[in-house]
Amino acid sequence: MRWLVDGYNVIRRDPEMRSREAERLADGRTALLHLVAAVARRCGDDFTVVFDGARAAGGEAVGGQVQVIFSRPPQNADQVLIRLAAQFREASIVVSSDRTVRDAARRAGAAVVSADDFLDAANTGEPDAQHEKEDEEEDDDSPAVKRGNPHRLSREARATRRALGRLRAR
Repeated sequence: MRWLVDGYNVIRRDPEMRSREAERLADGRTALLHLVAAVARRCGDDFTVVFDGARAAGGEAVGGQVQVIFSRPPQNADQVLIRLAAQFREASIVVSSDRTVRDAARRAGAAVVSADDFLDAANTGEPDAQHEKEDEEEDDDSPAVKRGNPHRLSREARATRRALGRLRAR
């Protein structure tokens, strides 16, 4: 599975990384990349972290299961994430709280996880309490008549829960 991470979006959702970024932009990126590298080692998935702008000299090379991409003008990181989600489709999980990115990723067939949910699961090694119970029933694609449990999570919510469950150590 390939995780596509909206770098600055995630950094700005975490107080510690945000404060590091305020001191120096590269420090915020480094803090995120250390977190992502730890998660990648724990879960075994591949991660691509996308940032706006050109790479400054030195710094961000992580290697292994973590790839770093800097967008090149005229594209921004959101456009790069949308293109990658369309490329990887169902084999990808997009981490962003940006509505445009999330909507495009869903249309491409990718699972979507908010930056906050990703940070919660990455920092604890476990998904949020709300993500503990997995509902494995098949979806009924027939929109004509609604049947079954009205408290059942949507297909999208179940995909998010499954994605967050991947962050647990294997």
